Amino acid sequence: MASTLSPSTMTGTLGPPEMSERIQNAADISVIVIYFMVVMAVGLWAMLKTNRGTVGGFFLAGRDMTWWPMGASLFASNIGSGHFVGLAGTGAASGIATATFEWNALLLLLVLGWFFVPIYIKAGVMTMPEYLRKRFGGKRLQIYLSVLSLFICVALRISSDIFSGAIFIKLALGLDLYLAIFILLAITAIYTITGGLASVIYTDTLQTIIMLLGSFILMVSDDSGSTFAKVGGYESFTEKYMNAIPSIVEGDNLTINPKCYTPQADSFHIFRDAVTGDIPWPGMIFGMTIVAVWYWCTDQVIVQRCLSGKNMSHVKAACIMCGYLKLLPMFLMVMPGMISRILYTEKVACVVPSECVKHCGIEVGCTNYAYPVMVLELMPDGLRGLMLSVMLASLMSSMTSIFNSASTLFTMDLYTKIRKQASEKELLITGRLFIILLIAISILWVPLVQVSQNGQLFHYIESISSYLGPPIAAVFLLAIFCKRVNEQGAFWGLVIGLVIGLIRMIAEFAYGTGSCLAASDCPKVICGVHYLYFAIILFFVSILVVLGISLLTKPIPDVHLYRLCWALRNSTEERIDLDAEEKRHEEVDNDVDEDNPEEPHGCLKKAYDLFCGLQKKSPKLSREEEEAQKKKLTDTSEKPLWRAIVNVNAILLLAVAVFVHGYFA
Repeated sequence: MASTLSPSTMTGTLGPPEMSERIQNAADISVIVIYFMVVMAVGLWAMLKTNRGTVGGFFLAGRDMTWWPMGASLFASNIGSGHFVGLAGTGAASGIATATFEWNALLLLLVLGWFFVPIYIKAGVMTMPEYLRKRFGGKRLQIYLSVLSLFICVALRISSDIFSGAIFIKLALGLDLYLAIFILLAITAIYTITGGLASVIYTDTLQTIIMLLGSFILMVSDDSGSTFAKVGGYESFTEKYMNAIPSIVEGDNLTINPKCYTPQADSFHIFRDAVTGDIPWPGMIFGMTIVAVWYWCTDQVIVQRCLSGKNMSHVKAACIMCGYLKLLPMFLMVMPGMISRILYTEKVACVVPSECVKHCGIEVGCTNYAYPVMVLELMPDGLRGLMLSVMLASLMSSMTSIFNSASTLFTMDLYTKIRKQASEKELLITGRLFIILLIAISILWVPLVQVSQNGQLFHYIESISSYLGPPIAAVFLLAIFCKRVNEQGAFWGLVIGLVIGLIRMIAEFAYGTGSCLAASDCPKVICGVHYLYFAIILFFVSILVVLGISLLTKPIPDVHLYRLCWALRNSTEERIDLDAEEKRHEEVDNDVDEDNPEEPHGCLKKAYDLFCGLQKKSPKLSREEEEAQKKKLTDTSEKPLWRAIVNVNAILLLAVAVFVHGYFA
């Protein structure tokens, strides 16, 4: 990667030495140990309580989840340590506008619960690529989307979460960055591999409570020397932030432009200039919404939680709960990051590369250290341990969700194509082994995350999303709301959209994204458009390709589309699946294996089966029982009272969303 950074930047293992002693006291270590014991206990309880011996039990929690653990899991899956590090870091660098990436979800969660999930449930699917296969037929869309989704997991989710969690551990414990990563991943992988989705959702619920409690204490408790107390309240905070300028602004034979170290004039506005703004307002309203459609409505990690709900009212209530929780990052992450700049200006706002290397080991800046530095400096013994637990909780809850969903994608959409006659036991073991491979690849990606987007983690996450997400959003929107779209249009729309997005992404990695001190050499025609504007262009190009090719080729007859698109969602006629013939062959093959007698198991074998959820199968269902179970899994009916309650709450959430955008505009 040719960029303006020196090779030493890539390792980034130089930590501020005074921090390494910070968390070596009995109170903090006790809190961390107790936290891990409680998490493992909850994971084990969920593991033994739930049915993990079937694919549906392991990957969808048996479709028996109530609204509150589901809502907590939606929030915890989304809010990783990348948010604590990335939102606080971008807040420290440029103000409150980055919170709009969170508030954008308020609308999209309602779109997910009211429009997308009913179609997915009626379709009877377990994964998003499986929906495309049912909707369009053929295998190439399913395989293509599975491979792309797994790449996004590595490039975007796992690597950024690993990096941000390791930053905190490196500062708190004085460990090497990669040793910290290894310890975290080992613990995370154990209960994902053993527990399945139910275990993940229950531990997510516990971790959401710890996450909110810890970050709330840091924000408001005077006993812990809260962030707002330290800067003298909100009014004083706004004034002091605008004056948080580092004293060392010259050195390394560089002439540094004052705009590189002076807080932006629009730091306290979320609507910023359409041309010169770091988050331009048209990009925020339109580009961000397009990327959010991809993330919230078509992403396996998020949708999988909703598919595990008891019924549609529980799914909608979970989306509303998550929406209210998404209001909090502005106050629990973005503003504390800005306060960190006020309190530790020399570290957090450093601008001279040699100074930044001294403080955090990375030349492009230390804003990613805003939240961790503040926790280690402000919190008393015990509470500091709790906050480290919070960071671990947010990291692990995101990672477990991603691991479970990625293994679902690989096992159900790719491995079943290679091994058509794989037994259920083989599929469960494959899903678990794939998680280990995913971890290894993700660690190798971490150095790219460190140096991209001027060292601002959140801009890295959003820019990569803008290059890869819009074509997927376009195809799913058209698949659900335009029945004329066919397989050829969808496939070529995805391929052409991906090629355009990869050109931009590879160019940025090759030339470097540059920094305030040294602009990137990337050609303007490729990198000159803001990534949110690029998302809008990419989305509409993809839509034109999908519609154009679909209109030039044969439509799909309605008999194959009943309950797969919005116009035919309430049809009661029997659907002939486009992949019906292939499924019949698979069922015949599977029937051959099912009558094999069980072999007697020894004690070790029984313990292994219990650990991996491979206990004795439940009795074989009759055809009538299978039909009844299938009907339950595809039922989207709601009781009128609960439907009215969730609808009223949805309107209230929209009103709150409009208010917060208007207040901070």
